[in-house]
Amino acid sequence: MIPKKEVVAMLLAGGQGSRLGVLTKKIAKPAVPFGGKYRIIDFPLSNCINSGIEAVGVLTQYQPLELNEYVGNGQPWDLDGIHSGVTCLQPYESKEGSDWYSGTANAIYQNIGFVDRYDPDYIVVLSGDHIYKMDYAAMVDYHKENNAACTIAAMDVPMDEASRFGILNTNEDNTIYEFEEKPEHPKSTNASMGIYVFTWKTVRSYLIKDAQNPDSHNDFGKDVLPLMLDSGEKMIAYPFEGYWKDVGTIDSLWEANMDLLDPKVQLDLKNIYSRNPMMPPHHIGDTGEIQNSMVSDGCNIDGKLEFSIIFPGVIIGKDAVINSSILFPGVVIEDGAHVEFSIIAENTTIGKNAKVGAAPTEMENRDDWGITVVGNGLKIGEGVTVPCKAMIDQDMEV
Repeated sequence: MIPKKEVVAMLLAGGQGSRLGVLTKKIAKPAVPFGGKYRIIDFPLSNCINSGIEAVGVLTQYQPLELNEYVGNGQPWDLDGIHSGVTCLQPYESKEGSDWYSGTANAIYQNIGFVDRYDPDYIVVLSGDHIYKMDYAAMVDYHKENNAACTIAAMDVPMDEASRFGILNTNEDNTIYEFEEKPEHPKSTNASMGIYVFTWKTVRSYLIKDAQNPDSHNDFGKDVLPLMLDSGEKMIAYPFEGYWKDVGTIDSLWEANMDLLDPKVQLDLKNIYSRNPMMPPHHIGDTGEIQNSMVSDGCNIDGKLEFSIIFPGVIIGKDAVINSSILFPGVVIEDGAHVEFSIIAENTTIGKNAKVGAAPTEMENRDDWGITVVGNGLKIGEGVTVPCKAMIDQDMEV
């Protein structure tokens, strides 16, 4: 018999991440590399174990192979207990005719049996595409102290950005009286972070009601949370102060990586765990230069590196210049190549004297500028120019 757990975490990691383009062509968004040695999913998994949550379900769907392999038995995050730990949960056919997860709420609904095994008092529902550190135990305590049915983590955002978020309109005691989903004219700047604590017995009944509604989107934000609020359930916002970033777009992913190089940004990576390959220390050659960058194990640097993040096993040749860029594992930059304001996916080669991306100052029209992305396992030939804002998913030759 599985011992009871007070709290179970359910991590939504099945999204396609289409806004990340070629970076998620073959892998799920939570498996995208981040910060030189991590994957995006490392952050919520590390938050769980640091918060004392030992039972975690990872709900996968789109391109799950690499993500499932990466999570494995949960050992890097100390989530490999006999009667607890991390479990990857994919959609499956059942007698009720269940199929693919049709929404965030439906994903939890289809795994009610998994949650029930632990007989929890509370569940924490998390997204797999956010970079942040949070003590979920403190949020659960806040939920209990306020005797709430649902607690939603919220942070104050600038008014000119509020329309990008789900907005929580609250009373002075932080109780929620209204939801606004990406409003054109928001009434407040209290943005939902997509992090929820629910009293399990309560939300369980609403998940069942939602599944029985043929007109529902089966989504927490669009359906279940408004239903709970309209039914008079106590729902409360949990104020969060600290670094948090949704890395669901190319620009936000690049910005979050660059934030690691900014001493003014408080994103502490202490106690964020990951599954890393065993490689020798990086080597900087006689011609190598490094300025304000992060370089991982197994790299060989013979060129100039500035304001960039370099993952394990990257090779940078002589006279090559890397500026304000992110190079994923196994990338090779050949002699004389220039890579600026770009993201280069795993195991891609940039040929000699090729030029990828451009700095903003080089553009006559700033609206034409953007981050350049080169997909996984490609070859950019000698002397090829890849313009800024391009997204490349095939080999390029002169």
